[in-house]
Amino acid sequence: MSVHYQRHGDIGVIQIANPPVNALGQAVRSGLVNTLKEGIADTDAKALVVLADGRTFIAGADIREFGKPPQAPLLPDVITHLEACPKPLIAALHGTALGGGLEVALGCHYRIALAGTRVGLPEVKLGLLPGAGGTQRLPRLVGVERALEMITSGRFVEAEEALEAGIIDAISDAKTPLEAGLAAAQEVLAGTQTPRITGQLPAPAADSQAITKTLEHLNQQSPELFSPFRIVEAIQACVDAESLEAGLRRERELFLACMDSPQRAGLIHLFFAARSPHLVPDVEKASAFKHVALIGEHPLFVRLQKAAQKAGISLTSAPDEATELCLLAPNAPRDSGKACPVIALEEIGAGSDSASSKDSALSLIIAENGHIAELINVSAEPLIQQRAALTLKALRLNIVVSHQKSMLRAMHAATQQAPTSERQSALEQLSVNMAKQGFCYRESDLDLLAVEAFGYPRHLGGPHRQATLSTAAKDV
Repeated sequence: MSVHYQRHGDIGVIQIANPPVNALGQAVRSGLVNTLKEGIADTDAKALVVLADGRTFIAGADIREFGKPPQAPLLPDVITHLEACPKPLIAALHGTALGGGLEVALGCHYRIALAGTRVGLPEVKLGLLPGAGGTQRLPRLVGVERALEMITSGRFVEAEEALEAGIIDAISDAKTPLEAGLAAAQEVLAGTQTPRITGQLPAPAADSQAITKTLEHLNQQSPELFSPFRIVEAIQACVDAESLEAGLRRERELFLACMDSPQRAGLIHLFFAARSPHLVPDVEKASAFKHVALIGEHPLFVRLQKAAQKAGISLTSAPDEATELCLLAPNAPRDSGKACPVIALEEIGAGSDSASSKDSALSLIIAENGHIAELINVSAEPLIQQRAALTLKALRLNIVVSHQKSMLRAMHAATQQAPTSERQSALEQLSVNMAKQGFCYRESDLDLLAVEAFGYPRHLGGPHRQATLSTAAKDV
């Protein structure tokens, strides 16, 4: 079962167990409704606590359901049930409470979080808006201005700020969500803490200045985007609607409009593209190297060193007996005394024939903006490339793997040669050609590189996707 119920003394506990991130799939949604009914019917339970197993509360929707017809119960209906609970209902948060996870918490009557918890409504990053009450309940807690900023940016909010803003009611120093939730429930029952049913709070005061300021910012920064402007409309509806129910209906209309937007499909395509660009096809059971030598000097090495301890990777400035992988700065001399895989580091815009790259089986190309890098397999075994990619990813570098020829270099050349007004179409034509030549492991890797390294419009989903859609439209 994804959700189960048990009682601890006079407190009923609804526990979500849907690893790895307790996503709100259909089994979890129906489980919440069923266990809530069980808790309400349990006459010995005076209050109820909602919490989750593992390393996080609910991190959002279940990505396996993206693009599929919705299955009952829908999340807005689940949250309506939670908010209508006749017993005090406490949400005990830890890890992250994101998207629908925060909306579930907002539907509970009291929210306590472990230290280090982060909350947020990041749906805008997928071309959507919070569709289960987020645009109607959050403003009731934090006001129009902060709700606009949080939801249109999609940023994560640390527990301390969430407490100050009124999103949560307390931060607990307990070791587990269960301890925190049970203690908070007892305080609520004792009258030392007061629950707040968010939907029963008055609508926030009108703030035309915040609305105007947000619209000006959006028109300046991202006028082509669809969902941020719908978010503003939804929050305005929170102010203007005659009731919570009316506001929720308007939110749902705007959510469905976002669902129908081509931008949503493009952004979700990129979301999936970013999940595994570091994986080499058909390589299994690979592990990161644990001993790496960084030879020479480069700003990237400073970034890698900051991440090394947390990643459990030992970095040295010269190869020794333990070294498993060498990363050479541009033009750094290669020490041939150690027989281990070597990655030659190269920068976009520099020549491709640096001394270190001529006899290296792997090349690492760094984008000019530093947001992403490409690990090219020149002559290494696929397993070696995969292990190297896992190592760099563990060191907090965003990696796309490829083979034979650098996609980043080709894109850079195409954008340099084309007039500014034609760079987008140049990337589209190039991506189709590169896919045909087989330099990418996945066509979506081309889209990810173009967006992250060369500023191709994110909401279009990338040049290969856009070119493919255009070709399909012409064929109809």
